[in-house]
Amino acid sequence: MSSHVMLTHQTRYRYDRPVCLGPQTIRLRPTRTARTPVRSYALQVEPGGCRQTWHQDSYGNQVAEVLFAERVTRFDITVQLEADLTPRNPFDFTLTPPARGWMPPAGPASTRLDDEAGGVARQQPFYAPEEHGWLAPYCVPQPAGPHLHAFLTEWMEHAPTDTLEMLVALNRAVASRIGYQIRLEPGVWTPEETLARATGSCRDSAWLMIALLRHLGFAARFVSGYLIQSNRNAEGEDILTCDLHAWAEAFLPGAGWVGFDTTSGLLTAQGHLPLAATPAPEQAAPVTGLLDQCTATFDFSMQTDRVLLPDSI
Repeated sequence: MSSHVMLTHQTRYRYDRPVCLGPQTIRLRPTRTARTPVRSYALQVEPGGCRQTWHQDSYGNQVAEVLFAERVTRFDITVQLEADLTPRNPFDFTLTPPARGWMPPAGPASTRLDDEAGGVARQQPFYAPEEHGWLAPYCVPQPAGPHLHAFLTEWMEHAPTDTLEMLVALNRAVASRIGYQIRLEPGVWTPEETLARATGSCRDSAWLMIALLRHLGFAARFVSGYLIQSNRNAEGEDILTCDLHAWAEAFLPGAGWVGFDTTSGLLTAQGHLPLAATPAPEQAAPVTGLLDQCTATFDFSMQTDRVLLPDSI
Protein backbone atom coordinates (compact mmCIF):
# COMPACT_ATOMS: atom_id res chain seq x y z
CA MET A 1 0.00 0.00 0.00
CA SER A 2 1.30 3.43 -0.93
CA SER A 3 2.55 5.59 1.94
CA HIS A 4 1.97 8.80 -0.06
CA VAL A 5 -1.18 10.77 0.74
CA MET A 6 -2.86 13.83 -0.78
CA LEU A 7 -4.42 16.22 1.72
CA THR A 8 -6.94 18.88 0.73
CA HIS A 9 -7.85 21.35 3.47
CA GLN A 10 -10.46 24.03 2.79
CA THR A 11 -11.27 26.92 5.15
CA ARG A 12 -14.21 29.19 4.36
CA TYR A 13 -15.21 32.53 5.94
CA ARG A 14 -18.50 34.24 5.02
CA TYR A 15 -19.46 37.82 5.97
CA ASP A 16 -22.94 39.33 6.15
CA ARG A 17 -21.84 42.38 4.14
CA PRO A 18 -18.86 43.55 2.09
CA VAL A 19 -15.98 44.09 4.52
CA CYS A 20 -12.49 45.48 4.39
CA LEU A 21 -9.96 42.85 5.47
CA GLY A 22 -6.67 43.89 6.97
CA PRO A 23 -3.53 41.85 6.22
CA GLN A 24 -4.31 38.17 6.78
CA THR A 25 -1.55 35.87 8.04
CA ILE A 26 -1.80 32.19 7.09
CA ARG A 27 0.29 29.55 8.89
CA LEU A 28 -0.68 26.45 6.94
CA ARG A 29 2.58 25.44 5.26
CA PRO A 30 4.69 22.62 6.71
CA THR A 31 7.85 23.87 8.40
CA ARG A 32 11.23 23.26 6.79
CA THR A 33 12.20 21.17 9.81
CA ALA A 34 9.27 18.75 9.34
CA ARG A 35 10.56 15.19 9.40
CA THR A 36 7.68 13.94 7.25
CA PRO A 37 8.68 14.57 3.60
CA VAL A 38 6.31 16.90 1.71
CA ARG A 39 6.47 16.19 -2.03
CA SER A 40 4.26 19.05 -3.22
CA TYR A 41 2.40 22.00 -1.76
CA ALA A 42 -0.07 24.58 -3.06
CA LEU A 43 -2.00 27.39 -1.36
CA GLN A 44 -4.95 29.02 -3.12
CA VAL A 45 -6.80 32.06 -1.77
CA GLU A 46 -10.14 33.40 -3.02
CA PRO A 47 -11.43 35.87 -4.12
CA GLY A 48 -8.73 36.15 -6.74
CA GLY A 49 -6.81 39.32 -7.36
CA CYS A 50 -5.40 39.51 -3.84
CA ARG A 51 -1.70 39.97 -3.21
CA GLN A 52 0.00 36.96 -1.64
CA THR A 53 3.57 36.98 -0.33
CA TRP A 54 5.62 34.44 1.60
CA HIS A 55 8.13 35.15 4.33
CA GLN A 56 9.81 33.40 7.25
CA ASP A 57 8.85 34.61 10.69
CA SER A 58 11.26 35.05 13.60
CA TYR A 59 10.65 31.45 14.70
CA GLY A 60 11.50 29.90 11.33
CA ASN A 61 7.92 29.24 10.17
CA GLN A 62 6.87 29.77 6.54
CA VAL A 63 4.04 32.29 6.62
CA ALA A 64 1.83 33.69 3.84
CA GLU A 65 0.51 37.26 4.06
CA VAL A 66 -2.55 38.10 1.98
CA LEU A 67 -3.78 41.60 1.11
CA PHE A 68 -7.15 42.39 -0.48
CA ALA A 69 -7.50 45.68 -2.36
CA GLU A 70 -11.33 45.53 -2.49
CA ARG A 71 -14.04 44.75 0.01
CA VAL A 72 -15.07 41.09 0.11
CA THR A 73 -17.99 38.99 1.29
CA ARG A 74 -15.97 35.77 1.53
CA PHE A 75 -12.44 34.57 2.26
CA ASP A 76 -11.54 31.03 1.14
CA ILE A 77 -8.27 29.19 1.74
CA THR A 78 -7.43 25.88 0.07
CA VAL A 79 -4.30 23.90 0.94
CA GLN A 80 -3.31 20.87 -1.09
CA LEU A 81 -0.20 18.88 -0.28
CA GLU A 82 1.31 15.46 -0.87
CA ALA A 83 3.18 13.88 2.01
CA ASP A 84 5.12 10.64 2.40
CA LEU A 85 3.94 8.83 5.53
CA THR A 86 6.52 6.06 5.42
CA PRO A 87 6.73 4.84 9.03
CA ARG A 88 9.72 6.13 10.98
CA ASN A 89 11.07 5.40 14.42
CA PRO A 90 10.37 8.43 16.64
CA PHE A 91 13.29 7.37 18.88
CA ASP A 92 15.80 7.43 16.02
CA PHE A 93 18.14 9.98 17.56
CA THR A 94 21.06 10.09 19.97
CA LEU A 95 21.38 12.61 22.77
CA THR A 96 24.77 14.11 23.54
CA PRO A 97 26.34 12.41 26.59
CA PRO A 98 25.76 15.39 28.94
CA ALA A 99 22.06 15.49 27.96
CA ARG A 100 21.35 11.86 28.77
CA GLY A 101 20.78 12.67 32.42
CA TRP A 102 18.73 15.63 33.60
CA MET A 103 19.11 17.57 36.83
CA PRO A 104 16.08 18.51 38.98
CA PRO A 105 16.08 22.27 39.61
CA ALA A 106 17.80 23.13 42.88
CA GLY A 107 15.92 24.43 45.92
CA PRO A 108 12.44 23.84 47.32
CA ALA A 109 9.88 23.64 44.53
CA SER A 110 7.58 26.30 45.99
CA THR A 111 10.34 28.91 46.33
CA ARG A 112 11.88 28.13 42.98
CA LEU A 113 8.60 28.29 41.06
CA ASP A 114 7.71 31.64 42.64
CA ASP A 115 11.11 33.03 41.65
CA GLU A 116 10.73 31.83 38.06
CA ALA A 117 7.14 32.94 37.49
CA GLY A 118 8.12 36.32 36.06
CA GLY A 119 11.22 35.42 34.07
CA VAL A 120 13.23 32.69 32.39
CA ALA A 121 13.42 29.34 34.13
CA ARG A 122 16.82 27.97 35.08
CA GLN A 123 17.87 25.92 32.09
CA GLN A 124 19.21 22.40 32.30
CA PRO A 125 23.01 22.48 32.60
CA PHE A 126 23.48 20.45 29.42
CA TYR A 127 22.47 23.43 27.27
CA ALA A 128 25.57 25.08 25.83
CA PRO A 129 26.24 28.77 26.63
CA GLU A 130 25.77 29.69 22.96
CA GLU A 131 22.29 28.14 23.05
CA HIS A 132 21.02 30.14 26.02
CA GLY A 133 20.21 33.26 24.01
CA TRP A 134 18.10 31.80 21.24
CA LEU A 135 16.46 29.29 23.56
CA ALA A 136 15.42 32.00 26.05
CA PRO A 137 11.93 32.64 24.51
CA TYR A 138 11.17 28.91 24.90
CA CYS A 139 12.14 28.88 28.58
CA VAL A 140 9.74 31.51 29.98
CA PRO A 141 7.47 29.61 32.40
CA GLN A 142 3.81 30.12 33.11
CA PRO A 143 2.92 31.25 36.65
CA ALA A 144 2.57 28.20 38.86
CA GLY A 145 -0.67 27.91 40.80
CA PRO A 146 -1.39 25.29 43.49
CA HIS A 147 -2.26 22.51 41.02
CA LEU A 148 0.94 22.99 39.01
CA HIS A 149 2.97 23.28 42.24
CA ALA A 150 1.55 19.99 43.49
CA PHE A 151 2.08 18.18 40.19
CA LEU A 152 5.71 19.27 39.90
CA THR A 153 6.57 18.63 43.53
CA GLU A 154 5.23 15.09 43.35
CA TRP A 155 6.82 14.46 39.95
CA MET A 156 10.33 15.53 40.97
CA GLU A 157 10.26 13.17 43.95
CA HIS A 158 9.81 10.07 41.80
CA ALA A 159 10.97 11.07 38.28
CA PRO A 160 13.53 8.88 36.48
CA THR A 161 17.02 10.38 36.20
CA ASP A 162 17.46 9.37 32.57
CA THR A 163 16.38 12.36 30.43
CA LEU A 164 14.50 10.54 27.70
CA GLU A 165 12.92 8.07 30.11
CA MET A 166 11.73 10.96 32.27
CA LEU A 167 10.26 12.92 29.36
CA VAL A 168 8.44 9.89 27.97
CA ALA A 169 7.00 9.16 31.41
CA LEU A 170 5.99 12.81 31.93
CA ASN A 171 4.18 12.87 28.59
CA ARG A 172 2.30 9.70 29.50
CA ALA A 173 1.43 11.15 32.90
CA VAL A 174 -0.10 14.25 31.31
CA ALA A 175 -2.06 12.13 28.81
CA SER A 176 -3.34 9.96 31.66
CA ARG A 177 -4.20 12.89 33.92
CA ILE A 178 -5.94 15.09 31.30
CA GLY A 179 -8.97 13.64 29.53
CA TYR A 180 -9.30 14.68 25.90
CA GLN A 181 -12.23 16.78 24.77
CA ILE A 182 -13.06 18.58 21.52
CA ARG A 183 -13.27 22.27 22.33
CA LEU A 184 -14.34 24.53 19.46
CA GLU A 185 -14.17 27.88 21.24
CA PRO A 186 -10.96 29.84 20.61
CA GLY A 187 -8.16 30.29 23.10
CA VAL A 188 -6.07 28.05 25.32
CA TRP A 189 -6.69 27.30 28.98
CA THR A 190 -3.97 28.05 31.49
CA PRO A 191 -2.06 25.02 32.81
CA GLU A 192 -3.72 25.62 36.17
CA GLU A 193 -7.21 25.50 34.66
CA THR A 194 -6.43 22.37 32.65
CA LEU A 195 -5.16 20.58 35.75
CA ALA A 196 -8.15 21.72 37.79
CA ARG A 197 -10.61 20.47 35.18
CA ALA A 198 -8.57 17.30 34.45
CA THR A 199 -9.71 17.64 30.84
CA GLY A 200 -8.94 19.77 27.81
CA SER A 201 -8.31 19.97 24.09
CA CYS A 202 -5.03 19.00 22.49
CA ARG A 203 -3.83 22.62 22.68
CA ASP A 204 -4.68 22.80 26.40
CA SER A 205 -2.75 19.67 27.36
CA ALA A 206 0.15 20.63 25.07
CA TRP A 207 0.40 24.03 26.81
CA LEU A 208 0.35 22.25 30.17
CA MET A 209 3.21 19.99 29.05
CA ILE A 210 5.19 23.03 27.94
CA ALA A 211 4.67 24.67 31.34
CA LEU A 212 5.92 21.55 33.12
CA LEU A 213 8.96 21.25 30.85
CA ARG A 214 9.96 24.87 31.33
CA HIS A 215 9.70 24.70 35.11
CA LEU A 216 11.93 21.61 34.94
CA GLY A 217 14.54 23.61 33.03
CA PHE A 218 13.82 22.41 29.46
CA ALA A 219 13.33 24.64 26.44
CA ALA A 220 9.87 23.83 25.06
CA ARG A 221 7.65 25.17 22.29
CA PHE A 222 4.04 24.92 21.10
CA VAL A 223 3.42 23.25 17.73
CA SER A 224 0.26 23.32 15.62
CA GLY A 225 -0.07 21.08 12.61
CA TYR A 226 -1.88 18.29 10.82
CA LEU A 227 -2.33 14.83 12.30
CA ILE A 228 -2.93 12.23 9.60
CA GLN A 229 -3.95 8.77 10.80
CA SER A 230 -4.94 5.46 9.26
CA ASN A 231 -7.94 3.70 10.80
CA ARG A 232 -10.33 0.85 10.07
CA ASN A 233 -14.03 1.55 9.59
CA ALA A 234 -16.87 -0.77 10.62
CA GLU A 235 -16.45 -2.74 7.38
CA GLY A 236 -12.73 -3.27 8.03
CA GLU A 237 -11.67 -0.88 5.28
CA ASP A 238 -8.57 1.26 5.69
CA ILE A 239 -9.48 4.95 5.84
CA LEU A 240 -7.42 8.08 6.36
CA THR A 241 -8.41 10.88 8.70
CA CYS A 242 -6.84 14.28 9.19
CA ASP A 243 -7.31 16.95 11.85
CA LEU A 244 -5.66 20.15 12.96
CA HIS A 245 -3.73 19.17 16.07
CA ALA A 246 -1.34 20.57 18.66
CA TRP A 247 1.59 19.10 20.58
CA ALA A 248 4.68 20.09 22.57
CA GLU A 249 8.33 19.92 21.60
CA ALA A 250 11.39 19.94 23.87
CA PHE A 251 14.87 20.87 22.67
CA LEU A 252 17.37 18.10 23.45
CA PRO A 253 21.06 18.46 22.49
CA GLY A 254 21.96 15.87 19.88
CA ALA A 255 18.34 15.32 18.84
CA GLY A 256 17.05 18.86 18.27
CA TRP A 257 13.35 19.45 18.81
CA VAL A 258 11.56 16.27 19.92
CA GLY A 259 7.75 16.15 19.79
CA PHE A 260 5.46 14.89 22.55
CA ASP A 261 1.77 14.30 21.80
CA THR A 262 -0.08 14.81 25.07
CA THR A 263 -3.33 13.42 23.65
CA SER A 264 -1.91 9.97 22.87
CA GLY A 265 0.99 10.02 25.35
CA LEU A 266 3.37 9.09 22.51
CA LEU A 267 6.23 10.78 20.70
CA THR A 268 5.27 12.42 17.43
CA ALA A 269 5.87 10.36 14.30
CA GLN A 270 5.27 10.40 10.54
CA GLY A 271 1.60 11.39 10.86
CA HIS A 272 2.44 14.64 12.65
CA LEU A 273 3.03 17.40 10.12
CA PRO A 274 4.04 20.68 11.85
CA LEU A 275 2.76 23.97 10.41
CA ALA A 276 3.93 26.46 13.05
CA ALA A 277 6.22 26.16 16.08
CA THR A 278 6.25 29.11 18.50
CA PRO A 279 6.89 30.01 22.14
CA ALA A 280 3.16 30.57 22.82
CA PRO A 281 -0.08 29.14 21.34
CA GLU A 282 -1.50 32.45 20.09
CA GLN A 283 1.54 32.88 17.83
CA ALA A 284 0.74 29.59 16.04
CA ALA A 285 -2.89 30.25 15.07
CA PRO A 286 -3.57 28.97 11.51
CA VAL A 287 -5.14 32.25 10.34
CA THR A 288 -5.00 35.69 11.96
CA GLY A 289 -5.91 39.18 10.75
CA LEU A 290 -8.18 42.18 11.17
CA LEU A 291 -11.57 42.85 9.55
CA ASP A 292 -14.46 45.29 9.80
CA GLN A 293 -17.15 44.71 12.40
CA CYS A 294 -19.60 42.23 10.91
CA THR A 295 -21.32 38.90 11.40
CA ALA A 296 -18.99 36.17 10.18
CA THR A 297 -19.45 32.42 9.79
CA PHE A 298 -16.71 29.85 9.48
CA ASP A 299 -16.43 26.24 8.35
CA PHE A 300 -13.74 23.90 7.11
CA SER A 301 -13.28 20.49 5.55
CA MET A 302 -10.42 18.04 5.13
CA GLN A 303 -10.03 15.17 2.71
CA THR A 304 -7.11 12.75 2.67
CA ASP A 305 -6.55 10.14 -0.05
CA ARG A 306 -3.78 7.71 -0.80
CA VAL A 307 -1.67 8.46 -3.86
CA LEU A 308 -1.03 5.44 -6.05
CA LEU A 309 2.58 5.51 -7.21
CA PRO A 310 3.59 3.82 -10.51
CA ASP A 311 5.44 0.99 -8.74
CA SER A 312 2.43 0.29 -6.48
CA ILE A 313 -0.15 -0.13 -9.27
